[in-house]
Amino acid sequence: MRLRRLAAAAVALLALAACSPAGPDDAPVADGVTTVSFRLWDQQVAAAYEKSFAEFSRQNPDVRVHLNVVPWADYFTGLTLDVSSGTADDVYWLNALYFGALADSGKLVDVGRELAADAAGWVPAAVEQYSRGGTLWGVPALTDGRIVVFYNRAMVEAAGVDPANLTWHPTDPAADTFLPAVRRLTRDAGGRSADQPGFDPGSVTQYGFNAARDLQGIYYNFVGSNGGRFQAPDDTFAFTDPRSQQAFSYLVDLINVHHVAPSAADTNDNPDFSRDQFLHGKMALFQSGTYNLKNIDDGATFEWGIAPLPAGPAGRVSVVNSVIAAGNADSPRHEAVLRVLRWLGSEQGASFVGAEGAALPAVSAAQKAYFDFWSGRGVDTRYFGADGGTATIPAPSGPKFGPGSTAFEPILNEVFAGRTPVAEGLRAAQETGNAALR
Repeated sequence: MRLRRLAAAAVALLALAACSPAGPDDAPVADGVTTVSFRLWDQQVAAAYEKSFAEFSRQNPDVRVHLNVVPWADYFTGLTLDVSSGTADDVYWLNALYFGALADSGKLVDVGRELAADAAGWVPAAVEQYSRGGTLWGVPALTDGRIVVFYNRAMVEAAGVDPANLTWHPTDPAADTFLPAVRRLTRDAGGRSADQPGFDPGSVTQYGFNAARDLQGIYYNFVGSNGGRFQAPDDTFAFTDPRSQQAFSYLVDLINVHHVAPSAADTNDNPDFSRDQFLHGKMALFQSGTYNLKNIDDGATFEWGIAPLPAGPAGRVSVVNSVIAAGNADSPRHEAVLRVLRWLGSEQGASFVGAEGAALPAVSAAQKAYFDFWSGRGVDTRYFGADGGTATIPAPSGPKFGPGSTAFEPILNEVFAGRTPVAEGLRAAQETGNAALR
């Protein structure tokens, strides 16, 4: 689901043209059972879906679902070719960068019309993310929930930091408790914290925070928490919004002025660098989402916890990114496809995913099973939900977001590295990104 992984192969979907009716040749078999094929990229979720669709077929004996798990690295390249050739699966997962082009080309089932009565039970942010042209183009299947802060319990206790009550402010130091906290949490080889005389930024052994050019995990949320914008209503980029610029400046200073976060030389080209520093006991606060929960549960050898986002001037504002199950509008099995989509969007159908702890369902009533799973493992996940705040910043949108992000990311690399002034870099990133949208 992560947005930082979504740029590859996005351009290919922009050239979709009309084609003949699609779908594998799974016509109803001799026993009168219709097979609906479902493409996804996550093996762990697929295992939960196997149980879910076993129950679905028990209740719908005339329909079975065949899961087609395609590795992430090949997923969208293959999907693009299959949609173009008319052989795409009956149902398939889509993310934020790809659905716009498919929706605009008429390749997706109009879920807003066909399943209008079911939409009230789905996470509102997911419905908003995948609505285009006045309708919803898929059933929200999974959501990352709100972005949170994972913390090393021993480090925050030693520094006297309460990670659940941090606030940041780009212009009012008196209202900023976050920067003093992460300075206390950053240490050099001599054991000095970043707020002590003699601190050596060239020998940091423990970072306070993971400020980086991480769209979903970091800067999108700081922009939102300062009341800024990432995109305008027409999908163009709005980096030069004054409040957005303040948020970027704050983050860049955390790296290059205060030295409480790893160098951009380490993080620009390795999006997992900060996560690995946290797992290796070299970082106190790691801001991320549900997509890293299992990594941390499996990999951390120390006591850790979860805190809400630090609150900015606009409060705790998080991006909520989701995945939809989209129906193939060209499938000859339309009625069976709708039944499968309705099941995926139901509390019962989605509960299997949550009960396995595999992912957070985007069906609101099914999320309790997910939280109960992790609670049983001693993990407090409440901040992924409403306890972490309710305000959100709209997720990336538009059929050309992929080419736009490919264009502006190298410029943001230079901004985060401190080689290009923030105002100058954001202006160039906005102009370059918007040129790619045309």
